[in-house]
Amino acid sequence: MVDDIKDSTADGVRTLRIAAMGDLHVSEDAQASYRDLFSEISREADVLVLTGDLTNLGKPREAELLAEDLRNCSIPVVGVLGNHDYESGAVEDVTNILRQAEVRLLDGQAIEIEQVGFVGVKGFVGGFGARMLGSFGEPAIKAMVAESVNEAMQLENAMRQVRAKRTLVILHYAPIADTVAGEPLEIFPFLGSSRLAETIDRFKVSAVVHGHAHRGSYEGRTPGGAKVYNVAMHVDKPSGRPYALLEI
Repeated sequence: MVDDIKDSTADGVRTLRIAAMGDLHVSEDAQASYRDLFSEISREADVLVLTGDLTNLGKPREAELLAEDLRNCSIPVVGVLGNHDYESGAVEDVTNILRQAEVRLLDGQAIEIEQVGFVGVKGFVGGFGARMLGSFGEPAIKAMVAESVNEAMQLENAMRQVRAKRTLVILHYAPIADTVAGEPLEIFPFLGSSRLAETIDRFKVSAVVHGHAHRGSYEGRTPGGAKVYNVAMHVDKPSGRPYALLEI
């Protein structure tokens, strides 16, 4: 099943079919390969979007294994990194390996493919709505909030670069609580931040995709009405596959 993202500004423009998935968690001792899945996606979609946690421990060898599998992907690949990709302190190496494999990794940038803008940031924690963490108290809390604000500012700056009439926002962390529903309530503040949704709702956005919440829910909306999809591999999707299929 394909989710059709209606966008009245795109009348007469070719619809772009996007496969979106996250949380591959490729490890050094992985027994499974994604090669067949990437070949399948190449037949089903025009662009593959990856929403972070591409590696399990952020090791360069894990990125190399993913890069090898991506050779079977014959369509453009766009993505962001996730928190697991930072674990080993080798994020620059991981980034370089994946970019050499022609993955267009975004970190506060925007690109355009087939008249669709792709905007990506990792995002960060902080919580949702009235329970969102405020910048008060210990320096460690203020630093955490500052990082969350910085990610939202990077997203806003990237959105201002977009000239296309259709835009897909790519995140790792969730911008709304609806798509993390199903996770333990105690960890909600660590799954995303409403600051991302506040930024998204300042712009015209066709759809938003994220990962991170393995036990979350597939679909929700920002307060401003933008459609949000949790495309973590473990989340059930209408496609019945590990990836979501969106038409924009």
